[in-house]
Amino acid sequence: MGGGLTRTLVIWVPDWPVTAAAVAAGRSPDEPIAILEKGKVLATSAAARAGGVRRGLRARDAQSRCPELVVLKYDPVIDARAFDPVISCLEAITPGIQVIRPGMCALKARGPTRFYGGESEAAEKLLDRLETFEVLGGRVGIADGPFAAEQAARASSARTRILVVPPGGSPEFLAPLTVDVLEQPQLADLLRRLGLRSLGAFAQLSGTEVLTRFGPDGAFAHRLARGSDDRPVVAREIPPELTRTLDFEPAVDRVDQVAFAVRSVADELIARLTELGLVCTTLRVEVGTESGRIHEREWLHPRWFSAADVVDRVRWQLQGSGTATSELTSPVVRLRLVPDQADPVGAHVDGLWGGGPDERIHRALSRVQSMLGHGAVASVVIGGGRGFAERQTLIPWGDRPVPAHPPDQPWPGAISSVDPARWPTLAPTTIFPAPLRAKVYAEDGSEVSVSARGALTGAPTAFRLDPAPQVADSNKLHPITAWAGPWLTHERWWDPSTESRQARFQFQTADTRAWLFTLHRTTWQAQATYD
Repeated sequence: MGGGLTRTLVIWVPDWPVTAAAVAAGRSPDEPIAILEKGKVLATSAAARAGGVRRGLRARDAQSRCPELVVLKYDPVIDARAFDPVISCLEAITPGIQVIRPGMCALKARGPTRFYGGESEAAEKLLDRLETFEVLGGRVGIADGPFAAEQAARASSARTRILVVPPGGSPEFLAPLTVDVLEQPQLADLLRRLGLRSLGAFAQLSGTEVLTRFGPDGAFAHRLARGSDDRPVVAREIPPELTRTLDFEPAVDRVDQVAFAVRSVADELIARLTELGLVCTTLRVEVGTESGRIHEREWLHPRWFSAADVVDRVRWQLQGSGTATSELTSPVVRLRLVPDQADPVGAHVDGLWGGGPDERIHRALSRVQSMLGHGAVASVVIGGGRGFAERQTLIPWGDRPVPAHPPDQPWPGAISSVDPARWPTLAPTTIFPAPLRAKVYAEDGSEVSVSARGALTGAPTAFRLDPAPQVADSNKLHPITAWAGPWLTHERWWDPSTESRQARFQFQTADTRAWLFTLHRTTWQAQATYD
């Protein structure tokens, strides 16, 4: 059965997500660590497994089993980025490597086998290569096809490290394994309910019957279970080397000196991208200091980076809010520019009728940033929260527009949901930096108040803003033509320092403007306007 299948060698580094996340967080992989994805444990270290932590547990359950557990969030970008140097070190001795997932890769066994004199010898050489790059605990599986080779790598032990399935022996090797290794949970659950708990039992079914009953996905899983994995090993396309490194000898302790030195490197990087027909939209700047620390930051661009933009980002990262000639707390010994995202230039050019970001706006805002600092120019991103002031997040120009509070989760009591049938649910046009104090009057001229049960002392008919420097029409009486409310809220009742009990109102005035008002005890405040 294995005659027409490709002999495949799979290299597996157990617990790779733990290793990558731990190194990025400055922790040791030997600690009890759990990696979480969507609130559940995705991977664990050996110490965490010894403490009873298992994959699939919720974070609270995992911490109850192992109180000293270190919980880290899974980041696929960090995972893949950390594995890229591992692939590069293997490609130095054997080409044609395909990345299955971070921590696991495959290659055709024929080339290394002929070069090193056998399958086991080739596997030993690859594992030795990993150890020279301090990647320990790697394992190798060799079999007919990628699926059987992956299962062989997982079935190897820390002592043997290498498991070779003879040609044609994949069906027999796979037969005792459970259907869970197919990584199709719904199919595996159905097969177990049908009494087919092993790959061998599943493989005995007719291919035609499986296709009819389980569809194309089931038919593909059936071929894997039978050891008939005919998928080719497709080597990754090695990307061009775009990273630029600048070493300082002796170390440099002034921002302006670093910015001056990086200009030529930035010009070289952008020129190389232009030759390849690429533009950089995400740039990672790594600064190594004499103290041994590496300061890393990812910069985004609303269009794409020019050489001057690269120099600006380096300077901003070094100086923070200081001046362009400020001294550094620790001298710089190395600087790396890594284009994390390089796209074809055609994907970012304007369409026939425009549609791209306005270049004049970008240049003007970038110019202001270069003079006043990275945080001097910001745009507003609407996120989650109950009040509109809480929902707005100021993001520096060019950074990823990520709000401080996620907008997709429920926000009970949010202002935008007070009465969607009658009033707009969109964010106000103007949110006052500081609420404007006011007085709200009933028809008889008395001030309106609200009882603890939400009863009004009178219907609001007009309001007047209190005198203040920023209020141009403080003496003007604004007649109220329509109003809605009150909506009583009691926020953060568990924290006396931030507790807030207030009533919300929406007023419409004769000039067609809508206002958002709150009443806190006896104080009226204008929070925002809908123009």
